[in-house]
Amino acid sequence: MFKKISGVNKEQAVHNLKLWATCFFQYFSNRKLSRIIQFVERTTNTLDEKEQEEEKAMQTSVIGFPRIGTLRELKFASEKYFRNEIKAEELLQTAKDLRKAHWMTQKEAGITFISSNDFSHYDLVLDTAVLLGIVPKRYQELQLSALDTYFAMARGYQGTSGDVKALAMKKWFNTNYHYIVPEAEDDTVIHLSASKLFDEYAEAKELGIATKPVVIGAYTMLKLCRFTGEKKAEDFIGDLTAAYQELLKECQKQQIAWVQFDEPALVRDMDAQDVELFHRLYDAVLQEKGNCRVLVQTYFGDVRDVYQDLTAMDFDGIGLDFLEGKETVRLIEAYGFPADKILFAGLVNGKNIWKNHYEKTLQTVKGLQEKNISVVLSTSCSLLHVPYTLKHETKLPKECSAYFAFAEEKLTELQELGVLADLADYTKAESYQNNHRLFAEKRDCENDGVRERLSRITEQDAVRLPKRSERQKLQKAEFGLPEFPATTIGSFPQTRDVRLTGKEKRRRKSTKPLIVQKLRSVLHGRRRSDSTCWYTANMREMIW
Repeated sequence: MFKKISGVNKEQAVHNLKLWATCFFQYFSNRKLSRIIQFVERTTNTLDEKEQEEEKAMQTSVIGFPRIGTLRELKFASEKYFRNEIKAEELLQTAKDLRKAHWMTQKEAGITFISSNDFSHYDLVLDTAVLLGIVPKRYQELQLSALDTYFAMARGYQGTSGDVKALAMKKWFNTNYHYIVPEAEDDTVIHLSASKLFDEYAEAKELGIATKPVVIGAYTMLKLCRFTGEKKAEDFIGDLTAAYQELLKECQKQQIAWVQFDEPALVRDMDAQDVELFHRLYDAVLQEKGNCRVLVQTYFGDVRDVYQDLTAMDFDGIGLDFLEGKETVRLIEAYGFPADKILFAGLVNGKNIWKNHYEKTLQTVKGLQEKNISVVLSTSCSLLHVPYTLKHETKLPKECSAYFAFAEEKLTELQELGVLADLADYTKAESYQNNHRLFAEKRDCENDGVRERLSRITEQDAVRLPKRSERQKLQKAEFGLPEFPATTIGSFPQTRDVRLTGKEKRRRKSTKPLIVQKLRSVLHGRRRSDSTCWYTANMREMIW
């Protein structure tokens, strides 16, 4: 602990304390002086015991951490920048301060594998696209700064340099998060431009934290990318592979111990061609890893279609989701897990706000340990998907918040589970007993009436009536829908005129006619396939 507090080794710290005590208290009696030195030695012994406990604890890992800040500092700074109220330097400084706070929070929680490059001003997929040079020409031609070009891709740009729409957004697998869809044109040349990744690694290193840089993996990037020209995914495999190889070479030069490739696309259905594509990419990429250890991280499901291939390849660590991965345990039971690899077991839920049930988690961990599998306890996915901390939730009743665990609280869960997992009898530990007591209690939110009605649900209740073909006729007759109707999920095309029109809300009681007019002008001239059908307040009038 002295090493963590003062930055020097324990023996030197103890010597300095004793010397300070001797000099400062030289006029005191020998008896008092001896008491002071005894106190220092007792404190040292206590800290030694804590150090030993930490060293014995199972290692822990966080896939990614929320970047918004404990009080949404990134959101507010970004909005000020978009309104030209602050300069880029102030926004970047806010981002740097947040990264430092987030790393230190994880370090103080005792997390072993802390991620870097998980911070983003907008989206990690967009960050990886920029890292690989996948920037459409229309954004490059604006000749903006690197930061403003990035935001132009994310939000669109209307200004003196031009007028471009943002890249499309799609749902990030089965979450409510949306990612920016990269666009590769026929003349796109994929190349490595990883200054952000290595700069942030260096920032953490200056704080005494050796992180594992995080990058969206090559397979997932190909699967998520939109190819706008004649070329298809296979035409970019060579350049993409070379970029990831170069990344690993640079990691070796900078003596980075671990790098994390996020491959959530592996949990989707994969056919033989998909598996072959994954091999084609990583059989080549992993040839260049050298002394840098590579973690392939999956989440949002299991990898049933590629598990055996994954465990046979030259990855040093494999991250599996034990919560949404319904087949994960069965796959390990059926095919085993290699002794020369580390299993990053996703057992602390990164998607919901509920506390972890320690008993269930520890039973799973014990089962893996009995198979002599090297286990690192991990989040199931990035903690990006949960709120930052419960500390500021002062209005929540304690009987409710007792069951919640946001990002900071999940760090505590990881630390406690890591210690419990290496105890011969964890049931006697205070942290386990507190958790066990919580889950043994009946929750105030439970309703016996609701529980009884749920018990009477049958399969027939899941059948919608009338049939879909009949519902279609009824809907067309009621709403007068066009042949191919489409609707927004609440988002309208964002141009400068539409944004300015929104400000009229403070001046007028209703802005509906004006907004409708603006939307008509935005949509005018588009191809029908590109148009969006907008519902107005009465949900019947349609605007193409």
